[in-house]
Amino acid sequence: MRTAEPSSLSHVAPRLVRRRKATPDEIEQLQSHLESSSLREITALVARLSAVRGAKILRMLPPERSRIVFDQLKPRHQADVIVALGDDDVVGYFGALGAEDRVALLDNLPAEIAARLLKELDEDDQHATNIVLGYRKGTVGRTMSPKVPEVTAEMTVREVVDQLRRDVDKLETIYAIPVIDGQRSVVGVTDLRRLFRCEGGERIEDVMGHPVYVRSSDSAEDASRWLMSTPLLGVPVVDDDDRLVGILTHDEAQDVVEHANTEDSARTGASEPLGKPYLSTSVLQIVRSRIVWLLVLAISAVLTVKVLDVFQATLEKAVVLSLFIPLLTGTGGNTGNQAATTVTRALALNDVHRRDFFKVMFRELRVGMTMGATLGTLGFIVASIVFDPRIGLVIGATLFLVCSLSATVGGAMPIVAKTIGADPAVFSNPFISTFCDASGLIIYFLIAKAVLGL
Repeated sequence: MRTAEPSSLSHVAPRLVRRRKATPDEIEQLQSHLESSSLREITALVARLSAVRGAKILRMLPPERSRIVFDQLKPRHQADVIVALGDDDVVGYFGALGAEDRVALLDNLPAEIAARLLKELDEDDQHATNIVLGYRKGTVGRTMSPKVPEVTAEMTVREVVDQLRRDVDKLETIYAIPVIDGQRSVVGVTDLRRLFRCEGGERIEDVMGHPVYVRSSDSAEDASRWLMSTPLLGVPVVDDDDRLVGILTHDEAQDVVEHANTEDSARTGASEPLGKPYLSTSVLQIVRSRIVWLLVLAISAVLTVKVLDVFQATLEKAVVLSLFIPLLTGTGGNTGNQAATTVTRALALNDVHRRDFFKVMFRELRVGMTMGATLGTLGFIVASIVFDPRIGLVIGATLFLVCSLSATVGGAMPIVAKTIGADPAVFSNPFISTFCDASGLIIYFLIAKAVLGL
C-alpha cells in the first residue's frame, strides 16, 4: 500500500507566497521544496504565478538556477517580473540573457527601466544588444544572435577547435559555424561533427559545406519556418552587402514559430495573444485582449441585421424561412473559416504564394461546389420531406451557392491580406464569418423570392 506523498511544490508554493508574512518554518518548508524540485517544475510554477509572486520564488533560488528559470519565461512575463523585482538582481537576470532575448525583453519594458538596464551591461553585451536593436521588428536581424565565431577558410581544424573552446562561453552556439573570407562574406558552413571527423592539420576550406544563409531583412517567421523544416541547428545571417552579421539558431526559430502560431490561433478566435501564461495574466489584460475584437464584430454584425430588415416582408410571407437562417449562416461561416485556416497555414509553410491567388480561388471554388452539392442534396431531401419540395429547393440551392462562395472568398482573403502586408489570421475567421452571414442571407432570400414567388 502506497503512503500519501507530501505536498508538491505546485500546491505548497502558491499558498505560501500569497501570504504577506510567512513564518520561518514556512519559508524553510518552501525552500526545501524548491531545492528538491527540478528546473522544469519550478519554471512551470513561476509561469503560473503573478509577477510579484513569481519574483518571490526567484529570490529564494540560487542565482544560477534563478537565472535559468527567468530565461525560460515569455518576454512579457519577464518584463512584469523585472518590474516586480525592483532593483534586486535585475541586472544579473538581464545580463544572463542572449542579445536577441534581451531585445525581446526590452520591447516589453517601460522606457526608463530599459534604458537603465542597457547602461548596466558591459561593453561587449551592450554592443551586441544595440546591433539587434538596430533591426526592424519582425525581421531575422531582430531575432538573430550577433555573437558568432570568426572562422576563415584558411584556418586549420585544430585552430578552429581551439578558438571555439576558448570562446565557448561568449558564443550563442558552436554547432553551426559560418566560414567567412576577408570581406566577411559567407563562403561556407561547417559544424563540430565535421571538425571532429577531420585531422587537426586539415584546412577548413577542405571540410566546409556549401554556403547557406538568410538575410537580416528577411521575415523572421518565414526564415524560422524554413529552418525548422531542415536538419540544421542554425543558419548564418548576412546583411544586404552579404557580410556576416549573426546567426539564427534552431531554438530561436522555434520560439518565433511558436509565437506566430499562438498569435494566429488567438486572432482566428477573435482575440489578441496574451503574451504570457493565462493564469499569470490579469483579468483586465484578458479583457483588453478580447474587447476590441468583440466591438469590431458587433459593428460588423449590423450588416447582417440590415439584410434581415431589407427582407422582412419576405420573412412575413413565409415564416418557415426563418427556421433555416442559423443553418445557412453557420454553414457559410464554417465553410469560409475552413478555407481561410487551410490557406493561412499553407502560406505560413510557403506551400502557397501570392502568385497562386487564382489557383487557390479556383481550387476552393471546386471544393466549395463539391461540398455544396453534397450538403444541398441532403438539405433538399430533408426539407422536402418535412416541409415542401419548393422549400427543399430553396434550401438545397442556397447551400450549394453559399458553400461555393464562402470557400472561394475564405481561400482568397488570406492571400489578399498577405499582399497588403496585413496578418492573414486577422482577415480569416472573424471577418469572413460576418461576410458569409450577410452574403448568405442575400442569396437565401433572393432564391426564396424567385422560387416561392414572394
